[in-house]
Amino acid sequence: MRAAAASAVTALAISATVLGAGAGTANAVDRVRLAGDVQIAPGITYRAFSLTASHGTVTGHVVAADLSDPRVSVGLLTPGKVAARAKLSQLAAAQEAVAGINADFFNIDETQHPGVQATGSAVGPAIADGVPLKAAVPNGQRFGPALPPGTSTRDVIGVGYDRKARLDELSLDGTVRGRHGERFGLAGLNQYAIPEGGIGAFNSLWGDVSRRRAVCGTDTVRAAACTTDAYEVTVKDGRVVSESDSIGAGAVDPESVVLVGREAGAAQLRSLQVGERVRVSDRLRTTSGKRLRFAVGGYPVLRDGEPLPGLDTKAVATRTGAAIGDHGRTLYLLVLDGSAESGAGLTVAELAGVLHDVGADDGVNLDGGGSSTLVTRDPVSGAPVVRNHPTGGAERPIPEGIGLFSRD
Repeated sequence: MRAAAASAVTALAISATVLGAGAGTANAVDRVRLAGDVQIAPGITYRAFSLTASHGTVTGHVVAADLSDPRVSVGLLTPGKVAARAKLSQLAAAQEAVAGINADFFNIDETQHPGVQATGSAVGPAIADGVPLKAAVPNGQRFGPALPPGTSTRDVIGVGYDRKARLDELSLDGTVRGRHGERFGLAGLNQYAIPEGGIGAFNSLWGDVSRRRAVCGTDTVRAAACTTDAYEVTVKDGRVVSESDSIGAGAVDPESVVLVGREAGAAQLRSLQVGERVRVSDRLRTTSGKRLRFAVGGYPVLRDGEPLPGLDTKAVATRTGAAIGDHGRTLYLLVLDGSAESGAGLTVAELAGVLHDVGADDGVNLDGGGSSTLVTRDPVSGAPVVRNHPTGGAERPIPEGIGLFSRD
């Protein structure tokens, strides 16, 4: 690793406090204690650490990747479908990643909608190798801690074609155009919840899980009932081939797109006729205007070296975080050991401070608790090894992760 990235990791060892700036209180954290630096691949290093936080001793793991090293790259770890899950170690092995962590929060439970299948798909947008996989659900439909003021489910951490990491937002820009001049806005792409009154598109990247969940809840209340005013249209090779008042399941043909509408969106879809030519277009647009090769949803907690205002200072949990330093040239992946083993965790405000002390200027909170997992490649077997102690003692299947790759 080059000197700047190495010194950024070393900075973790000399910090004495973590400040919950903007939260109104300072959360004292004792000196962070680091184990020895271990190179797991060219440009990528690993360290274990421990610290004493507000609720006790916390142990964790941090990986630093030098993105200016041409041998290093970042990618999305995925089972291949948006609505699918697998253990992080399996995802890393399948894609030959040298390190990885779990990523965004996801639709893990549907007890509030009896008979509706949980999709297992993530909250925020995702891009893999420049290909948009999904867009963001409405804020009120997300899983995870409350969002800080000024943030949304559209926030991502990503890496551009310039090889620099950055925080950004990804918004869906899409339309449905009919033969008779109909033009409808597209409000969803492969996501488990469509905005009220909107139309969502599902393609072959979605998987074979039921699309019924997409019309449940509201933009502000995730537990609200599923709407009874929904409609589904299948477009194949640019023509409407089927229509239904029932929202279906099953794999989507690679040459097809399934449009699901609710309320006003359902009424718009009912105006389309079988056999009619329809053009569906979609893209994910960044707020910055920069193109991202990789992106995954993340809940911002640190910007320009300062924790965001309004971060929670009370609830502690096992945390996963990803962060950026050295003007986008260093990416940090950080995971805590499970609370069942360590007996403590961090507040979100404390996580922001620890990410800053690692050397980061910008960072996000990712899915924690039982999902928190970090793997690195074993130097002998080449297989991914789980470095932390997941809550409950076993890996939880997840829909996506952040993978680090290195050409030896």
